[in-house]
Amino acid sequence: MEDKFYTGFVIGKISFKNLNEFKETEKSHRDDYHLFFLQEKGTTSIEIDFRKYKIKPSSAIYIHPNQVHRILAIENATVSFWAINNEILNPEYLTLLEDITPARPLSLKKETFSIISETASLCIKLSERKHEKLYQSLLKDSCNVLVALVASQYLAQSKSTDNLSRFEFITKAFKATLEANFSTTKKPTEYAQTLNISTAYLNECVKKATGYSVSHHIQQRVILEAKRMLFHSNKSIKEIATQLGYDDYAYFSRLFKKITGITALSFRSKNRD
Repeated sequence: MEDKFYTGFVIGKISFKNLNEFKETEKSHRDDYHLFFLQEKGTTSIEIDFRKYKIKPSSAIYIHPNQVHRILAIENATVSFWAINNEILNPEYLTLLEDITPARPLSLKKETFSIISETASLCIKLSERKHEKLYQSLLKDSCNVLVALVASQYLAQSKSTDNLSRFEFITKAFKATLEANFSTTKKPTEYAQTLNISTAYLNECVKKATGYSVSHHIQQRVILEAKRMLFHSNKSIKEIATQLGYDDYAYFSRLFKKITGITALSFRSKNRD
């Protein structure tokens, strides 16, 4: 879509019988924009950050620019899609999208799906009206409406901050802090200090809310980023280790194998074949 992305927003609807009509999406990649799919008919199998999902009709999904993804299979699908860059995305919506990442496919109620589908169709018509004096404004405003509609559905399925238990509240704060600092901060004690609580209490909260320890979440986030970089960049494994805050290359290599079951080099070779 790069050649059509001069406006900072692209929208369209496409139908295909199978993946042979859309071969270029088979390769894992990540984009410089926020991507949304609305599955209207058929099914689409997709891999996002090395997890597989099957998107069925009346569903939507959001893919963040950082996320590596690829299409695995398509079965008689009709999909509306739109992509938007940070420059024209409402800053408030950008914060919300960061909050819901990583997002799973979202099953929509009939009425909600109909509203989003009709809005997408209207936006497609507006995108074709290039003669309009306020064309750029029309595009910007209409695409932000679409983003808000989908983000709103994700938010409706998550608990509001007011309804979170103390454990969930602490865990949410920890995950936000982790997202901002995983490449430089590796010790649970450092996260506990940032949140002004004891390490033991942070571990208790996170384990009760998620079933896993603070260390587990730190390691999983680092390894996810390592996977993204192994696939998406040509940096050496040693360079990746350094960028992720590990001066001890051997330790990073052992950690990667411990978490994934294979070496970093094997992971890169396997996913690029």
